[in-house]
Amino acid sequence: MTDRPRLSIGLPVYNGEEYLAESLDALLGQTYEDFELVISDNASTDGTQDICRRYAEKDSRIRYIRLPRNIGATPNHNYVFTECRGELFKWASHDDLYGRDLLRACVEALDGRPDVILAHADQAVIDGDGQVKVPYEYGLATASPHAPERFRSMLFEPGGDDFYGVIRADVLRRVKPMDSYHHADRTFVAEIGLHGPFHQVPELLYFRRDHPTRAERANPSKRSRCVNLDPRRAGRLHPTPRLLAEYVWGFVSAIRRAPLSSADRRACYRHLSAWMASRARPGAGERVEDRAPVDPAKLTVSVDALVAGREGREGREGREGREGREGRDGHEGRDGREGREGRRA
Repeated sequence: MTDRPRLSIGLPVYNGEEYLAESLDALLGQTYEDFELVISDNASTDGTQDICRRYAEKDSRIRYIRLPRNIGATPNHNYVFTECRGELFKWASHDDLYGRDLLRACVEALDGRPDVILAHADQAVIDGDGQVKVPYEYGLATASPHAPERFRSMLFEPGGDDFYGVIRADVLRRVKPMDSYHHADRTFVAEIGLHGPFHQVPELLYFRRDHPTRAERANPSKRSRCVNLDPRRAGRLHPTPRLLAEYVWGFVSAIRRAPLSSADRRACYRHLSAWMASRARPGAGERVEDRAPVDPAKLTVSVDALVAGREGREGREGREGREGREGRDGHEGRDGREGREGRRA
């Protein structure tokens, strides 16, 4: 790694011991290696600190920062970006998985297209065990050269997760830092998209994990999710109507700040008005992770084959499964149960 790496990865985390090691293995096993990995630990109370320090001792690309108190998810995301030095930047989640070629493909896309400001790859939703639940095609028109069309698509089309793409850091410095109202990440990415087109690498390389302890699942109400994003949102000064109003105003503010022509600005406002009217319709606000899971027998992709650190996992699990079945027949049953408990630990 050079003194100033080309790419910075910012990984904010709080109590992520269950999946953190898997995510770190996937990031550190990337075929593109000129990066720094800055971990900002939001005063975790579980084994997160031990995991981070152990990995930092083994890989000099890791810089571990432990905050003295929990400042909330949004301030931690914003903070970790300020600690990064690369000309390119990517946020990473402690529970997601990344194909080995994800960073290489995204950096090559940005190098080949100076007009593109963000690059990401095709993706799928995985469960707690890393098995694909919902693969989905990227349907957003973020590659359009026209800002209003990119904005319209990000308003109306489900999916995307461009927040976790590789972004030109100078563009991030020109947009307002992410806020903590309802769906503030959507208005944040929409503002980025008003500055230039995105590129979607047509390879399945990003795997977003959906599990019961994921922040959105663990905080089912809008209020609780926003308090998780920033503890300052607790209390009577931040009722749900305010959080929703700020959400809409976030789009308005993004349009006002973006470097748009008068005609493009008016077109974006028209798309926003149409989107607001559409929210009252049944089925509005579909979430990809809530779609019906696919039949595993029909999958043609193997997460274990694409993600570093999971090599041979299918074979190991097959052997462990056979041992478990033998245990139920009276042979080595205790060893089979301990193997499954070990994988969960």
